[in-house]
Amino acid sequence: MKRAIFIITVLLGAGCMLNAQQTIGVTTDSLKIERNGEYIVVDMNMGLSPLDVDGNRAVLLTPRFVCPTDTLELPSVGVYGRRRYYYYVRNGESMLSGKKEMTFRAHSKPKDVAYRAIIPYYKWMNGSALELYRSDYGCCNTLLAECIEPLGGYAEIEPFSPQLLYVYPQAETIKSRSLSGSAFIDFPVDKTVIYPEYRRNTSELGRIQASIDSVRNDKDITITSVWLKGYASPESPYSHNRDLAIGRTAALKNYINQLYHFKDSVITTAYEPEDWEGLRRYVEKTNLAHRTEILAMIDSDMEPDAKETKIKQTYPEEYRFLLQNCYPALRHTDYRIDYVIRSFSDVEEIKRIMRTQPQKLSLNEFYLVARTYEPGSVEFNEVFETAVRMYPDDETANLNAANSAMQRKDFESAKRYLSKAGDSSQAVYARGVYAFGVEEYDDARRFLNDAKAMGVEEAAIILIEIDKIKKAKNKLLIH
Repeated sequence: MKRAIFIITVLLGAGCMLNAQQTIGVTTDSLKIERNGEYIVVDMNMGLSPLDVDGNRAVLLTPRFVCPTDTLELPSVGVYGRRRYYYYVRNGESMLSGKKEMTFRAHSKPKDVAYRAIIPYYKWMNGSALELYRSDYGCCNTLLAECIEPLGGYAEIEPFSPQLLYVYPQAETIKSRSLSGSAFIDFPVDKTVIYPEYRRNTSELGRIQASIDSVRNDKDITITSVWLKGYASPESPYSHNRDLAIGRTAALKNYINQLYHFKDSVITTAYEPEDWEGLRRYVEKTNLAHRTEILAMIDSDMEPDAKETKIKQTYPEEYRFLLQNCYPALRHTDYRIDYVIRSFSDVEEIKRIMRTQPQKLSLNEFYLVARTYEPGSVEFNEVFETAVRMYPDDETANLNAANSAMQRKDFESAKRYLSKAGDSSQAVYARGVYAFGVEEYDDARRFLNDAKAMGVEEAAIILIEIDKIKKAKNKLLIH
């Protein structure tokens, strides 16, 4: 993480500034020096009100950078008495310092001048002083007097790159994963036999088959279980719904077995005679006139049949609405396919899989690949971006992605990842690095002190750097 801090040294305190005003006849404030690549920009406000210039005199005010071996003058501000001004105009001559000079007549000079100069940057300017040179001239360009007043100085703090602490994820002994979903298998009234062509069954059964096939046909994956849970809606007697839920779930198990011939132990089933939780979720999101009262009935400890009858009798209009719009979706089968992915140790194979099927990789395997790339490189960053995309809620994935983002100065992404990075010592330290990177030094100090107390030794190094910056800010203007 490289950055440059440019510093303007304020050499004059309040009392000294008053002396400067008396000595040089002008005031200066709002001094700002910034480097922009090959150029350096100087801005300041120059107050000319105290400056008194006789009619046959001229005063040049010239900011300049100086060091023991070099001097560079910036464009001057010239204030001319009446006779001196017209002397140059009548003779067609440039003013004292040339065409770049800001020139004013003494009796009509402004109170303040917004001074700006853009000049080439030279290496010797790092550590140089900025001063204001006053020179007074009379007839025939005779130098009558001169004085110098220091304004400040320019220096660049060496870029400081906090160490980023990537976390090595633990290897998974068994890479267990799962796919889950819901299918809405239609059955004729009171029947428990599956008819694949009946209504929308072709697409719903296809959804389950597609989920199974997506892992079953992969040589790197072994299916360990297929779990099915059938639900019925509450509009019939509870005992009848229980029988339907059991029978229809068993029918789906048999249908899957006929297709894939799994071992008996692979497919397990469960059932929920009536999906009251699904009904509650639906009602809660509606604008039914008696939504609150219906929810209270659903939450009551009445027997299911009594509960359903009371809703039907008390609020018949809302009941008919639910029967038509909600109940069909309550007759469904939830499924989950559990499987194991083999582990990968060959880095080149992991790289290939990362490009085509990154969901197969563990965080540990992603890290093995990252170690083969130069930190901060495009490939290095891509590994951690892919890892956090595969594991969006994993704290380690988010922490490493945050570090990668900070390394490429993408602080917006880093902030997002850090919000899900947990509260480990490394995560607290990373938040301190982030705050330092965006120059929120008070927050950085707080996080880094916490990280230091948690045993992160690297935090002390950044705390020392913050102290340097804080001390500089008390004496310097930092931009």
